[in-house]
Amino acid sequence: QVQLVESGGGLVPAGGSMRLSCAASGRTFRNFAMGWFRQAPGKEREFVALIRWNGDSTNYADSVKGRFTISRDNAKKTVYLQMNRLQPEDTAVYYCAAGHPDPSVDRKASAFPYWGQGTQVTVSS
Repeated sequence: QVQLVESGGGLVPAGGSMRLSCAASGRTFRNFAMGWFRQAPGKEREFVALIRWNGDSTNYADSVKGRFTISRDNAKKTVYLQMNRLQPEDTAVYYCAAGHPDPSVDRKASAFPYWGQGTQVTVSS
């Protein structure tokens, strides 16, 4: 079992940067793959990034590749999402998630059983 709490959202101008954090509780954090998803108004929740338990394997949505970086600190039980060159289309509620997704489905929200409450990111044009 793991509980997740996101922080770091807010308002940023286009072209700016922001770092999201997701703090986890529970002794098994280091065993989980961690993902970031986002959901804009009227749209489905979409995959943003994933990092495997040891941090050596990452995966990004094409829309954020080269701009966003996911990382984790297992000692602090925290996963981060560094977002650079933000654009208005990045505006959404961002969620972190934990699970053990098979690589064939690791971009699907349904593959992650544990979720945070979400943090709003708004990018102004």
